Amino acid sequence: MDSWLLLFLFSLASFRLTRLIVFDKITAFIRSPFHEEIDELDEDGNTVTYIKIKGSGLRSWIGELLSCYWCTGVWCSSFLYLFWLGVPSIAEPIIILLSIAGLAGILETLVSKLIN
Repeated sequence: MDSWLLLFLFSLASFRLTRLIVFDKITAFIRSPFHEEIDELDEDGNTVTYIKIKGSGLRSWIGELLSCYWCTGVWCSSFLYLFWLGVPSIAEPIIILLSIAGLAGILETLVSKLIN
């Protein structure tokens, strides 16, 4: 496979996996031991969610990691790459699925912004 195609697929897969871990509601159970989500109303009446890191030491460190898109992205990229190096026959379909989902998410965001 061409190295540019691999870079593109890994980038999209890492993007999607990182968003899945850091933001998506379906993975809130992963974050809940480390984060407390606090909802507040702003002056316009919109709900704004803040994250409060729980605990100290390792628990706090993991909470900080899970609240940082950039930090989690490095670990997700590392995981995907090492997974691919170790077990490419299992990793490749997962990377392709995450890539498709990542590109679909980007396209949906762009289309939504163009329509509104």
